[in-house]
Amino acid sequence: MKVNPAPQTPPAAPRNNPPPFPPPGKAAFSERTPSLPPSPSASPCVPPGGTMCDAGPRRASRQWAIPRWLSLCLLLCLLGVSGARRAPKVPRCPATCSCTKDSAFCVDTKAIPKSFPPGIISLTMVNAAFTEIPEGAFSHLHLLQFLLLNSNMFTVIADDAFAGLSHLQYLFIENNDIQALSKYTFRGLKSLAHLSLSNNNLQTLPRDLFKHLDILTDLDLRGNSFRCDCKIKWLVDWMEKTNTSVPAIYCASPFEFQGRRIHDLTPRDFNCISADFAVYETFPFQSVSVESYEFKGDRFAVFAQPDTGMCTLYMWDHVEMVFRKYHNITSRSAVYCKPVVINNTLYMVVAQLFGGSHIYKWEEDPQRFVKIQDIDTTRVRKPNFVETFQLDGDWYFAVADSSKAGTTSLYRWNSNGFYSHQSLHPWHRDTHVEFLEVDGKPRLILSSASQPPVVYQWNRNQRQFAFHSQISSTADVQMVKHFWVRKALYLCLTRFIGDSKILRWEGQRFVEVQTLPSRGSMAVYPFTVGQRQYLLLGSDFSFSRVYLWDDLTQRFQPFQELNLRAPRAFSLVSVDNKDILLASSFKGDTLAYQHLLVDLSAK
Repeated sequence: MKVNPAPQTPPAAPRNNPPPFPPPGKAAFSERTPSLPPSPSASPCVPPGGTMCDAGPRRASRQWAIPRWLSLCLLLCLLGVSGARRAPKVPRCPATCSCTKDSAFCVDTKAIPKSFPPGIISLTMVNAAFTEIPEGAFSHLHLLQFLLLNSNMFTVIADDAFAGLSHLQYLFIENNDIQALSKYTFRGLKSLAHLSLSNNNLQTLPRDLFKHLDILTDLDLRGNSFRCDCKIKWLVDWMEKTNTSVPAIYCASPFEFQGRRIHDLTPRDFNCISADFAVYETFPFQSVSVESYEFKGDRFAVFAQPDTGMCTLYMWDHVEMVFRKYHNITSRSAVYCKPVVINNTLYMVVAQLFGGSHIYKWEEDPQRFVKIQDIDTTRVRKPNFVETFQLDGDWYFAVADSSKAGTTSLYRWNSNGFYSHQSLHPWHRDTHVEFLEVDGKPRLILSSASQPPVVYQWNRNQRQFAFHSQISSTADVQMVKHFWVRKALYLCLTRFIGDSKILRWEGQRFVEVQTLPSRGSMAVYPFTVGQRQYLLLGSDFSFSRVYLWDDLTQRFQPFQELNLRAPRAFSLVSVDNKDILLASSFKGDTLAYQHLLVDLSAK
């Protein structure tokens, strides 16, 4: 039997010889991997579980593999960390720009570039291919100190276009096509010292455009076509007070200022106070007449209401600053309610279509109107208007009768009542009576639907009105009103269809000086507020129109349109520093407008 020989035990290594693999942490391993601290689990004699093991060659090979795997993982981790901490990429200079360390010069750009190299403090843009600078357009260049935007096609610069540029000191916007700027274009530029807006198409500048530019030392506005009107008045005032250096600029228009230096103008050269008629109070009823009057220190307005047939009185409330309903005069079909105060006593002439016309007297205790007189129905059949006036110490009222068989009649007060004094021409369907004085001579002008206006002159010897003349070439006149401009006397004749006319007294006759288009006009009202002469022409078919007298042209110019439905009468009340225009309406609510002064230079 063959016996296998016993395995040979390898000879033990000499005690002083080095091990076959260097242990972890020695020089031989550190040449291949980064230096690592010794780990107990990597010990050649102590396994991770802590049990002693043999330190033979097999364990030595495992000892080499574990640190190699760990080193590879650690190397990958270190590479990942270094990659995560890599510095961000530095922005490049835009393709249409040339950049240095702290400046950029851009040509033919289609939009404001969104990225520039860091540290840019100077930017120039020329020949840009866009027209608008939007809000916050340069906010990403917060270090910018110099900005030049010349020879571009800019037409619009938005509010806050330069927001975020708190360090900007120089701003040049020249040779563009900018016609207007908004009020807050330069808001936020607290460091701006030099601003140029030269050679644009600016005609005006918004008020307080430079208000927040506290340290502005130089401003160039040359080469613009400024219109020197109320919108530029603030600039004139600002240049008088500012320490900012502004080279000479000139007015391009209007004609009276053309070629003048704006520096030479003063705020007094501008007349910038205008006006506006704004609805102040609405009365929820229709009316065909309105009259205002003062009685015992209070202001009143009385309206004739076609729906109820009553005369309704309103009194001004000095506390609430509105008209309050005060009293009614019950009637059947009132078309005109005319107040007249004689010897501190209030009387009301109530003209009615049916049931006759009457005269009422106001009694204080109890407070009421009492009928004191009837007006002869054989004389006044279809009243359309009532006029009151004082002549040679006596009070009169005239009633225009619009019926075919009616007669316009004149009544005189004789301390007990009004009594018939005179009958004027019959059969002409009169619509209106106007009392005036011409060259010191009292006259009445009667408007008629069947003939041109007729003028009657007062005969002091006979104490009656006698026929004087006729205002020819004007038929179908609804109403005649007179007014004065300084020492010149004018008439306004309103027509329902056709043109209303303005006539001036020329010493012997009235001469036509202006026509105003009328479309359904049945009421006209000349009135004065302060130094302003107005004319309100009503219309049944469109807006009523307010005209303002122009001293330069000696004509009325359109001023404002009012949305009134079929106006029939107007009256002005000046009370408590307010000017209130009352407007009756046959088809809508009766309205009160307030005359407001407006400073056009403040817009």
